[in-house]
Amino acid sequence: MILNSGKLYRIQLQYHIIFWLTYFVFNTFRWGSYFNDYAYSLKTNLLGFPIHMALCYLNILILMPNLIYKKKYLLYVISILSAIFIMVVVKFNMTYLLITHDVWPEGPETIDKLTLNYTIDMMMGELYVMTFVTAIKITFDFLREQKRVTDLEKSQLETELLFLKSQISPHFFFNTLNNIYSLAVEKSDKTPKIVLKLSELMRYMLYDTKSKKQSLENEILCIQNYLDLERIRNGDRLEIDMSVSGDIHDKEISPIILLTFIENAFKHGVNKNTGKVKIAISFKVKEDFLHFTISNPTPEITVHKDNFNKSSGIGIENVKKRLELGYNKNDYKLSFKNKKNIFVVKLVIKVS
Repeated sequence: MILNSGKLYRIQLQYHIIFWLTYFVFNTFRWGSYFNDYAYSLKTNLLGFPIHMALCYLNILILMPNLIYKKKYLLYVISILSAIFIMVVVKFNMTYLLITHDVWPEGPETIDKLTLNYTIDMMMGELYVMTFVTAIKITFDFLREQKRVTDLEKSQLETELLFLKSQISPHFFFNTLNNIYSLAVEKSDKTPKIVLKLSELMRYMLYDTKSKKQSLENEILCIQNYLDLERIRNGDRLEIDMSVSGDIHDKEISPIILLTFIENAFKHGVNKNTGKVKIAISFKVKEDFLHFTISNPTPEITVHKDNFNKSSGIGIENVKKRLELGYNKNDYKLSFKNKKNIFVVKLVIKVS
């Protein structure tokens, strides 16, 4: 197909051949019926079609890339008209010498030399063919550009999603390692168990979260490991109420989306509060959607939701951005609510 900037546009050669053969047969029968002389029509088309093709490919392969695309419009008009005129002269002389002296039987007059009327009529005919072929080229160029833009946007989207996911893991491990450090300083007996749980989480995050989607079962298992880690670290002062309902099998979700909310609940609801703390987590699958809810007490230093979001670091903003990039607007709904010093996150997200 047709080229752009000197490189073949990716229509295979056989489609060029099919196009010109179809056009040739149509034109031969059309003029054969008009003159009631199919032999004459065949001869004139065998002579004329190489000229049509030469002009069309000259235009789309050379003149357009080198003049139109470079905004040399006047030079393009002069070049295209000159090329058509030369081809008309060639066609006239070859028809006169090889086929018949009556080179314009469909015209208003019999001619034996090049006239202005013949030249204009033939140039208009060539322009018609060239316009038709050029329109095909422009259409395919447009479709190719649309695909290129779409592929670029998709690539940028995937790159941004990978970047956002790559932020979460270091963020999570940084917080957890800080906790391990605190326990190590205290020479706590809990430290080995926490390190073991952390290694399981690291294995999951490093090797199982590279794909765009992860099974909901694996995500919940990862969350359970995280909760086990927090139970070990916090002991009796932490109460976790977790429930899972509905069919979680064969469901998929973006990796570590949910873990971000859970980590933030512990960061702000547990670490910034003293005494006993309760975290409530619910996974409820209804048809193709997961209804996820997590609630935690607000930090004692603030009970304002806006302050919570500002202090949540990259976690909440990261997950908001990932939801925007990875899901259609109708595929998820995220909401936050602060009531009676309890902060609640609700996420309804498509998991089919």
